[in-house]
Amino acid sequence: MNHIELLKKNIKDANNIVVMTGAGISVPSGIPDFRSASGLYNEKYKTNISPEEILSHHFFLSNPEAFYDFYRNKMIYIDAKPNIAHKTLAKLEDLGKLKMIITQNIDGLHSLAGNKNVIELHGSIHRNYCMKCHKSYSLTEILDKDLVPTCSCGGIIKPDVVLYEEALPSKAIEDAVKAVEKADLLIVVGTSLLVSPANYLVHYFRGSNLVIINKSTTPYDRYASLLIREPLETVLTNDLIEELR
Repeated sequence: MNHIELLKKNIKDANNIVVMTGAGISVPSGIPDFRSASGLYNEKYKTNISPEEILSHHFFLSNPEAFYDFYRNKMIYIDAKPNIAHKTLAKLEDLGKLKMIITQNIDGLHSLAGNKNVIELHGSIHRNYCMKCHKSYSLTEILDKDLVPTCSCGGIIKPDVVLYEEALPSKAIEDAVKAVEKADLLIVVGTSLLVSPANYLVHYFRGSNLVIINKSTTPYDRYASLLIREPLETVLTNDLIEELR
């Protein structure tokens, strides 16, 4: 049985599937990942400051102009659309198999594809709030403002994304742990599993089948019952779930 047929069998036999996704799942939608050779963290930008530094909490507070210049140019892909992998996962939820998506991505593509049960560990570009009065703003609203968007009250608007030096929302972590603990099949897609604490969620999995779909190796490969190195957009297709209809 080849790996695709085995994945089909795992999905067919499962009743509570949880999928964890990283930047790799959005690459086919035209959004660069972070750590690959062509990823965001290996790109040159206008300054000699590293992307990690620019995307830190203290840098946002001290230099919001440079932060927003980078954020608007490198983190927001307004024209990006869900790809076949996103759409396949949405259909898997519609079939009642997929119970939760836990994503490190901030692009909102899982929700745009139709998934309703999504935990966005690192937040979303589509949510923004005033740091002074906490008024909420959409992505379109902040893009229509000056480089550093400000609220009607005068406060600076911050994207609802987790920056370096910031803790992940406790509720998101708690909900993710509960979802993974209940899963009988955990599928990891497009993530190097190098970022904590998101990667540690794998340790809460109590099921028998852990599937990792990623081009490069991860620190958790030895725990997987199935490793798939092929491009995820050739694996997560309609063919994968056609027999479940």
